[in-house]
Amino acid sequence: MGRLQGRKEREPFVLEHASIATGDEAGTVETDMSILVSADGRIEQVCPTELAYIPSGYHRIDATGKFVAPGLINAHVHLFADGKPLSGGGNTSPRVINGVMKALHSPAGRLLMDARIKKNVSALLNSGVTTIRTLGDIGYEGVRLRDKIDAEEVTGPRILAAGPLLAIPGGHGDPFISLSCTSPEEARRRTRENLDHGVNAIKVAATGGVTDATKVGEAGSPQMTQDEMAAVCDEAHEFGVLVAAHAQSPEGVKAALKAGVDTIEHGSAMDDEIIGLFLDNPRSLRGFSGLDPTLCAGLPLIKLPQDQLGVSDIVRSNSELVVDGMVQGARQGRENGISVGVGTDTGMTFVPQYGTWRELDYMVKYAGFTPAQAFHSATQVNARNLGFSDVTGSVEAGKDADLIVLAEDPVKNLRTLANPQLVIARGKPVWHPEVKHFEDIDHLLDTF
Repeated sequence: MGRLQGRKEREPFVLEHASIATGDEAGTVETDMSILVSADGRIEQVCPTELAYIPSGYHRIDATGKFVAPGLINAHVHLFADGKPLSGGGNTSPRVINGVMKALHSPAGRLLMDARIKKNVSALLNSGVTTIRTLGDIGYEGVRLRDKIDAEEVTGPRILAAGPLLAIPGGHGDPFISLSCTSPEEARRRTRENLDHGVNAIKVAATGGVTDATKVGEAGSPQMTQDEMAAVCDEAHEFGVLVAAHAQSPEGVKAALKAGVDTIEHGSAMDDEIIGLFLDNPRSLRGFSGLDPTLCAGLPLIKLPQDQLGVSDIVRSNSELVVDGMVQGARQGRENGISVGVGTDTGMTFVPQYGTWRELDYMVKYAGFTPAQAFHSATQVNARNLGFSDVTGSVEAGKDADLIVLAEDPVKNLRTLANPQLVIARGKPVWHPEVKHFEDIDHLLDTF
């Protein structure tokens, strides 16, 4: 697999005779186009090839018969795991938990996590993902890698890094990937703690989750209060940072939206009040809230045999309680004009880092999206939801050159997104991108 590469000088180049899969909701394709990318990594010209003016010194890349598209954006990733089955539902003793946490936060543990996330980010990049948002890290390893990429020490995707999420004591993610809080004041302090460590995203746990539930019914049960989440949003929004909320029940989704979160992760069935809050949310940073259904994280847990998943009875039962609501919420989001984006919850059980394209496939098969709408969600909608519409998400002059070169039009065959022939992240090409696949997992996922 192509690893994250060290510092390289950019050179200007042009992709000639390309078909551009624009990523708009109609699935528009522009034929025989040229895309000029400057030495600073930005798109400086997009025009018919016959009209292109190509200055001397530009490396020419013949894209005849190829489709150039915006790089994928994955708005919900975890980098501490690779997508092989995670254990869940156990009652680990405090002594064991304390020992694990001490090891993870030791100098050796920090080095281990830095190496692991670099490998997982490499898998995302090589699979065509040029922007990611981490939503639950063990520490601030995502921040460290983001800063190296931004400083051009390595080539990688654009990263919004959340650091540890915020949860109640013993709640979703606690203690492994969370900071706990018990009051609005403490929630505000924990938010500032993350911000002081350099995060540019925040996540809260509005409800219990599936993978770490210790009893049936925990997934979707309300956890953080509306006041606690509102304190988080107020603090984060003061610094222009968006807040995501893990929420898997109507009660949790509604409380999180009223608190002012900017995106709901996973989601649930919606009533009219919830739909209205998504569309017009005065407490959110930009007046609306988006939805990331993360069908990749839910559907395998109810569609595949439990013995093949390697999950506990508790995880299976909790999945059955919430996944149908996630699918229904995605469908209702599409039907009601909600800004539905794409996040896969990478690293969770049966959610490999390289499988972003599957979320689009599930949106089509289970939530009624057209392929064009699903691809639009993974590019232009996600860019809007994450506040990056001015720099990425489409193939336009003035934006960063976040591009993928494909063998086919993704709107006609979403699976072509699984094998990009070239990935370009902020003007830096990743030649011959390769990813190590988990063939046993891929085979099972292909069955449904």
